[in-house]
Amino acid sequence: MAIDIFDDEYFMRQALIEAENALNEDEIPIGCVIVCNNKIIARGHNMTERLNDSTAHAEILAITSAEEYLGAKYLKDCSIYVTVEPCIMCAGAIMWSQIDRIIYGAKDEKRGYSNFCQPFPKKVKIICGILEDECKKLMQNFFKSKR
Repeated sequence: MAIDIFDDEYFMRQALIEAENALNEDEIPIGCVIVCNNKIIARGHNMTERLNDSTAHAEILAITSAEEYLGAKYLKDCSIYVTVEPCIMCAGAIMWSQIDRIIYGAKDEKRGYSNFCQPFPKKVKIICGILEDECKKLMQNFFKSKR
C-alpha cells in the first residue's frame, strides 16, 4: 500500500506555515494554500495591517494569486486549505471562484461563515477539523498576547 504524503494534513501544515508568517508580521495568524492536482498553486496569509486593507484576508489573497497562476477566474478542481473557518466575505469569494473542496482547521465561533449562512452548493466538499488543535492554539495565543 502506497502512502500519500500529499494528504489533507500535509497541505494544512503548509497553511499553518503561512499562518506563522502572518504571526511574525503581527497579523492575525490565518494562513491558506490552494492546491490543484496535488500541487500548491497559491499561498496567502492575512495582511490587513500591512496593507491597511480590511479585505486582505489569507483566502482572498490566495484566490487572486491562484486565478492569476491558472489564468482563469474559476478554480474548479482546486482545494483551499485555511487554518480557520472562512468569514462570510471569504466564503463568498470561495463560492464565486468555484473551488471544489474547502478544508479548514479551527471553527470560528464568532465570525465564521457557518454562523451566518451556507453559501456553498451541495457538490462542494467541506472538511473541518484538520489539525484543529494546532490551528486553534495559534489563534488563542495571538489574542492572549494582545490582551
